[in-house]
Amino acid sequence: MIVLWIILGLLAALAVVLVVRALLFHPRRAEGLAPVTVEVDANEAAHALSELVRCKTVSHADAEEDDLAEFDKLLALLPTLFPRVHAVCTFEKIGIRGLIYRWQGARAEEPLVLTAHYDVVPADASAWDSDPFSGEISEGIIHGRGTLDTKCTLSAILTAAETLLAQGFTPARDVYFCFAGDEEVMGIGARSIVEKLEKRGITPLCVVDEGGAIVEKVFPGVDTPCALIGVAEKGTSNYSFSVRAKGGHSSAPLPNSPVDILAEACLALKKKPFPFRVTEPAALLIDHLARHSSFAYRLIFANLWLFKPVLDRICQKSGGELNALFRTTMAFTVFKAGDAANVLPSAADMLVNLRILPGETLEGTLDALRQKTADERVEVNLIRGQGPSACSGTEGKGYAALCRAIGDVYPGVLISPYLMIAGSDARHYERICKHVYRFSGMPLSVAERRMIHGANEQIPVAKQADTARFFMRIIANANG
Repeated sequence: MIVLWIILGLLAALAVVLVVRALLFHPRRAEGLAPVTVEVDANEAAHALSELVRCKTVSHADAEEDDLAEFDKLLALLPTLFPRVHAVCTFEKIGIRGLIYRWQGARAEEPLVLTAHYDVVPADASAWDSDPFSGEISEGIIHGRGTLDTKCTLSAILTAAETLLAQGFTPARDVYFCFAGDEEVMGIGARSIVEKLEKRGITPLCVVDEGGAIVEKVFPGVDTPCALIGVAEKGTSNYSFSVRAKGGHSSAPLPNSPVDILAEACLALKKKPFPFRVTEPAALLIDHLARHSSFAYRLIFANLWLFKPVLDRICQKSGGELNALFRTTMAFTVFKAGDAANVLPSAADMLVNLRILPGETLEGTLDALRQKTADERVEVNLIRGQGPSACSGTEGKGYAALCRAIGDVYPGVLISPYLMIAGSDARHYERICKHVYRFSGMPLSVAERRMIHGANEQIPVAKQADTARFFMRIIANANG
């Protein structure tokens, strides 16, 4: 009986500790800042993006398929769309697809670097409601490939500079606009730009590239819109799974065809997901957003030392972005086998795309895939990949300027670092800067996020103007 009372007492004490920790895990007091009025000509901003969308700057895995004339067409358009920028800023082309603009300020040290890419993924016109490269503006919407990824950002950055120049603004520090035209195929454009900046001894205050956005209902129990700033990104890699075995006639199927064996490998991988792990950027996200969550979730996140298995289960059940935040994910993307209905294929091949958590490696995930498959009949190889990035710090003037710009244009949103689950050119800038951030400067709905690389990509005219306002504010704040 005494033992029972001791156990009950310990459980009661544990419950008190858990509740107290959850109660103390409350939002930090934030400084109230009034929104800043930023004037931008929304029609001009929309027109500029529309013109850029009409350039079919599609990157293909096989560079021979690229239409170089369309890339040249876009470059020729830039001076006509942004004449003040080209009159004031120095411009140089780096390699085939890299572009650098330097807006000289009062000091050259620790410049602000804003970057984007102007190539886009292919668009299947049959899946679109209209021409993917029309750049049509109708009912307050700009339509076409690149309106969200990321001609919108490039255009907004240059619109911001064009507007500030018209107002007579002169930066206190240098500002660089760096654009690559081969990001979608993991090309060398951004890397070549970084090599050029490195040779010149340039160490940026911070770098801001595509990535996070202002989103809703992205964190459990939080309804307030959240501006997510990517301070790191997952690695991305492709692995091949191949089986070679005896084929034959479908009327006398063999007990283990290549397709059977590969299907078993799929099931083995599905049953053995990569482990749940809280990385540094995920911990920062929890610390910033979980404090604004409902009490039940605060109870879990304030006591992860106890509730990690519960959160792991929630993530596996929900899948999607939450699950991707806490584990290396596997996506089965390509499967090839036979060509005839009455022939057993003698080979079966599958591609698996992994998004790798910080702290893991390409070689380590390859070994893990082989162990999870545990079948000598299946050959597993790494095709191509990039490891995860480092984690940028959130201290310093660059991050503060970024947060202030968000508050200036989008008052009331929560701001948090996070782990970007997709890839970007931002990783290349880690060679010259410890403060590399991934934030696109706009709100994105669930529907809009699904349009990225999908059909009917579009952006509202008002949203494009707000994105330009955001970049105006970060340029001003970084130079304040």
